[in-house]
Amino acid sequence: MTVTPLQQRFLNHVSQTSPFSLGLEVGKAKGVHIYDVNGRPYLDFISGIGVTNLGHCHPAVVEAVCRQAQSYAHTMVYGEHIQEPQVELAEKIADIAPDGLNCVYFLSTGSEANDAALKMAAKLTGRSRYVAFTKAYHGDTVGAAACFGNESYRKPFALLLPQVDFLRFNDLEALESINQNHAAVIVEPVQGEGGIRLPAPGFLQAIRDHCTQTGTMLIFDEVQTGFGRLGGWFAAGVFNVTPDIIVMGKAMGAGLPLAGLLASRESLNRFAADPPFSHITTFGGNPISCAAGLAGIRSIEYDRLLTHASAMGEGLLKSAQEIMAAYPEKVTHVRGLGLMIGVELKTEAMARQVVEKARDYGVLFETTLLDEKTVRLSPPLIITPQHCHQGIDALARAIERL
Repeated sequence: MTVTPLQQRFLNHVSQTSPFSLGLEVGKAKGVHIYDVNGRPYLDFISGIGVTNLGHCHPAVVEAVCRQAQSYAHTMVYGEHIQEPQVELAEKIADIAPDGLNCVYFLSTGSEANDAALKMAAKLTGRSRYVAFTKAYHGDTVGAAACFGNESYRKPFALLLPQVDFLRFNDLEALESINQNHAAVIVEPVQGEGGIRLPAPGFLQAIRDHCTQTGTMLIFDEVQTGFGRLGGWFAAGVFNVTPDIIVMGKAMGAGLPLAGLLASRESLNRFAADPPFSHITTFGGNPISCAAGLAGIRSIEYDRLLTHASAMGEGLLKSAQEIMAAYPEKVTHVRGLGLMIGVELKTEAMARQVVEKARDYGVLFETTLLDEKTVRLSPPLIITPQHCHQGIDALARAIERL
């Protein structure tokens, strides 16, 4: 493959994180499409791993960003100055959150937010151990990496990591090991990088019950599932289980960097005291990101995208199941909820080929990090039936060519 000058500069000076960079030179992005520098459109079925829930350059988000940028972009570390975009977004999140979760601590990334949640649990409980789950992914900062449900990713940093006990996801009996030594249980309500794995009936409620019995805090990592991805604002509401802390990120900023903790006012007051400044952040709650996030939530409400995401997801799931029925020797499982769907191929090599072949048909897919046999279908919430048909057609044609 011929390497362009920009691609070579990219390889020379931008640190790579995988051996199979897409190599796509982005010219612009609009709605559900990304355009390369030659103007070729690609249907985006990745959404930046669940970031661009409203698609690219949504008019309401662009307008909010431009308006806020003309006022101020940054004044002082979070919590020191009253900044209206932060206040309005926090109020709005409290309004759509499960009862009792009424206060937001703003941060910059999901990994940072997971670290803060783990610190908060340790401070509030006085305990030092945690529970996480196999195939979990919570980020790559030190605390978050300790809860990484794959030993090979933890091993290089083992000397730095806090103590975590790993249980099998969806194993109800294993939950009996949650005890009074554990500060928190951290769980993705739907495992994203683990291959889009849904909780078994009653599993999340059982975790909630064990945490309540032992005084252990329950942390829902909703970095991928939050803000409409499953057809509800949060997985906590979709599954009707309320944790002590919801970790937010990705789609929270409607395309801009933003994350946070959602908890009770009382819990966050305790986290902030004895001593003060227990956890601070320079860019958390950046007013431009908050303005974008608020515009994102309002647009999801105005356009009724929660209901729309559920309907589009049901159609995609059914179509993916039909592909599995047509190619049982190639596709082994299809699972998902809302617009968070995984199509599992027989081998990792087959899944990688599907991703690469689908680009020939103008559709961008990607595999999940900890289960590279699984192809992720996570288009923006604004996806239309016609776009869904195009995506499924590309998926079927790519699988047919295996």
